[in-house]
Formats: sequence, structure tokens, C-alpha cells
Amino acid sequence: MALPARNREVVQLAADGKVVVTIDMREPCLLMYPLPEWEVVQRKLEGLSNVNPRARLLQRLLIGHATDLELDSNGRVLLPAMLRNHATLEKKLVLVGQGNKIEIWSEQKWHESMESWQGDAAQLLEDGDAFTGLSV
Repeated sequence: MALPARNREVVQLAADGKVVVTIDMREPCLLMYPLPEWEVVQRKLEGLSNVNPRARLLQRLLIGHATDLELDSNGRVLLPAMLRNHATLEKKLVLVGQGNKIEIWSEQKWHESMESWQGDAAQLLEDGDAFTGLSV
């Protein structure tokens, strides 16, 4: 997978081209963090009590699937089959910036999810309570 130039520059500056990719537990996509950002997330996950079943599940899935990768000279990373299978990645991908990370989606799953989210968002905005005072 090749990162777009603007993302590649950020990863090069922030992490010397080193990233960590893991699964998203709620969506069929992957999460790519520049290494320093992942280290913060990992410390938080490791700080959770592994006696708590929910915390242990988070640790098992997010840390357990975390894969260290490095951009090559052309700004590409090779995603392992286990991660590609989780997100059903094929030829066409959608990369979505999310602050400290990038979501990696199959184009088909992205469009299917977007349709659902737009319907959910319309309902939430109609209900109004969660977004009082928010104008976008």
C-alpha cells in the first residue's frame, strides 16, 4: 500500500517512516499509527487491568494484532495477510485521517459504511440532544 505524499511526509517527520498497523475492533478497517503515537496508545492499553475482561479483550486484539512496519523509499508498506483479511482489503483502498492515526478501508466497505453512517447522522441531528450547540 502506498501512502499519499502528504501522509508520507508526516510519517517520515514524526516517526522516521516507522508505523504500527492494527485492527479496528468495531469496524472492518485497519488503524495505522506513526510509531510514537502508537507507543502512547500501547502504554495506555498496558496500563489497564488485565483482570478486567473488557480491558483484556482490548489488549489482546489491539496489541496482539499490532504490526511494526516501515515505509520503503517509495512510501509504501506491505500489509500482512492477517491484517488485509480483517479489513477485506483488495485493490482499491480508502485512507481516512483521524488525528493521530489513519484508518485503512477497502473501498467497498467504506462506501457501504458511509451510507449507513449518513443515515445515522441524519437521525442524530434530528434528535438534537447530543449535538446541542454544535454547528458543522
